[in-house]
Amino acid sequence: MNMKRLATVLCATAATLTAFSVQAQQRDVIQIAGSSTVLPFSSIAAEEFGNNFSRFRTPVVGSGGSGGGLRQFCQGVGVNTVDIANSSRAIRPNELANCHSNGVQEVIEVKIGYDGIVFASRAGAGTFELEPEHVFLAQARQVPRDGQMVANPYTRWSQIDSSLPDQDIVLAIPGSNHGTREVYEEKVILEGCKKFSEITDMDSGAQNDACLAMRTDGRVVEIAGDYTETLARLESNSNTVGVFGLSFYESNRDRLQVATVSDVVPTIDNIISGEYPVSRPLYFYIKGEHIGVIPGLQEFAMFFISDMTSGFGSILEDVGLIPLSDEERQEVLTTIREKRAL
Repeated sequence: MNMKRLATVLCATAATLTAFSVQAQQRDVIQIAGSSTVLPFSSIAAEEFGNNFSRFRTPVVGSGGSGGGLRQFCQGVGVNTVDIANSSRAIRPNELANCHSNGVQEVIEVKIGYDGIVFASRAGAGTFELEPEHVFLAQARQVPRDGQMVANPYTRWSQIDSSLPDQDIVLAIPGSNHGTREVYEEKVILEGCKKFSEITDMDSGAQNDACLAMRTDGRVVEIAGDYTETLARLESNSNTVGVFGLSFYESNRDRLQVATVSDVVPTIDNIISGEYPVSRPLYFYIKGEHIGVIPGLQEFAMFFISDMTSGFGSILEDVGLIPLSDEERQEVLTTIREKRAL
């Protein structure tokens, strides 16, 4: 790039940041969007932040799923873009590249804790002891049989395995806009699928296609909304098995019963130990360019990760967040304090 062109780019960047600083005076509240799993934790942290820091307004927290929140976050820098994106998975390389191409250069990753993904049915319905291969066989468009792939013939769980309840297969899973969906596919569907030699004998691309292709006969329902929509499905159809975050299940234990996965009950202790196989870290992402411009942004992030808010014995642990270790917490606080970008 020649010097004239470089000077033009620098001037344009400076003008954009100056305009943003002026515009930011018109917005004095932190805007957050993203994961429905992180939503309740973020909402509580925002409320507590507003109660404890009277000089700042209470942050506004919206949903939209991990993918939707990160798309909003990466749209650019300025008052019309969100300051924080909540996510139940790590940001993907293509999403980070999209941020950078739109001028969001300072993407600060904040791990807040851990959660498990659970399979739950309506209280009083059949009891499920699931293996990953059971879920794959319930969901797949084609399944292995006698050395070949055939159209999925299973209509009842007991046809997959006689130990499972003799009830219709109806599976409510997160839509593709949810971070939970990616973890569900990686740790349940792909794990179960690759138990079958008919699939492992395929090349890697064909394996992935065979594993993730879903039946279209109405027995698998993708939920684009949050977990309350999945819960409504269970309440309207007692045969439905839904996919939830552990924290949501813990808040609705009077209405739901949870399945074991690979003979392990999903509990906080089993997730911390690594014994329960379907767990994941939770995150939010801060737009570094907005720190020092949107009032309270860095302070909110530090408050969220503080031991008081999200550590052991904290208000967020009480509602189902599995806390970071002390060492992880200190590392994350340093990342926020020093504005370490990805």
